[in-house]
Amino acid sequence: MRTPTVMIVGLVLCPCGLLLTLTGTLAPNWRQVSLIPNQPIDLVLEHGIWDMCREQQSSHDRRCGQADELGYFEQVPVRVAQGMMPTSLVLTLVGLLVATLGVRCWQKEPRHPLAGAAGLVLLLSGLLSLVPASWYTHELWALPAPAGSTLVVGYSLVLSYLGSCLEILGGLTLALSFHHCCKEHRTPRLPPSPVLEAGPCSTVGAYHNPRDVLEDERDGQQRSTLPCDSDF
Repeated sequence: MRTPTVMIVGLVLCPCGLLLTLTGTLAPNWRQVSLIPNQPIDLVLEHGIWDMCREQQSSHDRRCGQADELGYFEQVPVRVAQGMMPTSLVLTLVGLLVATLGVRCWQKEPRHPLAGAAGLVLLLSGLLSLVPASWYTHELWALPAPAGSTLVVGYSLVLSYLGSCLEILGGLTLALSFHHCCKEHRTPRLPPSPVLEAGPCSTVGAYHNPRDVLEDERDGQQRSTLPCDSDF
């Protein structure tokens, strides 16, 4: 049996979402701070959820591990992101493992319930990474920053958004595998057809012309023997 399309789409979107979310979690660029008063005009501060970097664009001098003098890492949106983003990554790995076992490429039939359960796990992981990214974006301009500076969204936050959306879409497509299970339960099972013994056609009660066949069908009657080819 060919692998269903929804499973293929889910297994393509979710690993891509995992890579984007992983990059967004580790890269220290959720927010960029520029045009800081009393500082060189090309100085840019990059704030992540684990680290803070300082880069002078003219000389490409980049230094990370800067001291948190304003209490940036103590803010609730940052602390929530530090807890939920790694949790989302772990759930994504678990979901992909379960999806691999459910979709199967080495068995004759896919395991639709297992693939659907993996879709729910991946959907949850996408929501877990989308919540902190959205909250951080909402509070981006309220988080501590040097007075008079310009704040913009960093690429890590954008990647986290994209990765979350891909995981949610991939999880939804895999969850559609439950539809196949419901379809199987709704399909009525027909009783097995009787097995007729092979043998010569009996002449007792046999049909001799096509009109007899039509008349019996119209009257709802059924003969004890099947018609022979010669009857037609």
